[in-house]
Amino acid sequence: MDKFTSKDIATLENIILSRRDVRGNRFIDKDISEEDLEKILFAGINAPSVGFSQPWEFVVVKDTAIRTKIKQSFIEENDKAAKLFEGKKGDAYTLLKLEGISEAALNIAVFYKPEAHPVLGQTSMKEAGVFSVVCAIQNMWLMARALGVGLGWVSILDPNKVKSILNAPGNRQLIGYLCLGHVDFFYENPELEKLKWEKRKTIEEVLIYNHY
Repeated sequence: MDKFTSKDIATLENIILSRRDVRGNRFIDKDISEEDLEKILFAGINAPSVGFSQPWEFVVVKDTAIRTKIKQSFIEENDKAAKLFEGKKGDAYTLLKLEGISEAALNIAVFYKPEAHPVLGQTSMKEAGVFSVVCAIQNMWLMARALGVGLGWVSILDPNKVKSILNAPGNRQLIGYLCLGHVDFFYENPELEKLKWEKRKTIEEVLIYNHY
């Protein structure tokens, strides 16, 4: 059995605390090495998955024309989203840079591939398969940060349009659209915390013992 040292634990904690959602205004013009990309994808495929189902698929998108189409979906959905926020948050929303689809070195669309047969652990909670894919994305995010590569998760997209643009099979479900690239710097604190969009919650605010 592996025994991790206190230094190992501190390093992991530092990577977790240093992870940031990176937007287009931070990416620089520098390619991601094949070695680093392989490490990031390797971290993803070694995530936990319910029933060892490994229900993930990754589409690496470098093509400029494809990314332009994806960006158009973002623009359309972002215009809709902007109308949902009012007052100061509405004003602040219009100033936020919420994606880096074009600026990033590459994009990765992460899909959930359902099984046609029953999956161990999904018989009562079918969404556990989707949660497994989210675990893969988290692994990728942490590995990217450890390698000094920025990663941003773009959720302001029409998933069906993205599926169509990428020619994804009908039964696939888009879980995350990721923008990856080297950055000029990482924020010391999350950008939305820095901008006072929301406050960080304490453990006391979210911890409950035994029952609500």
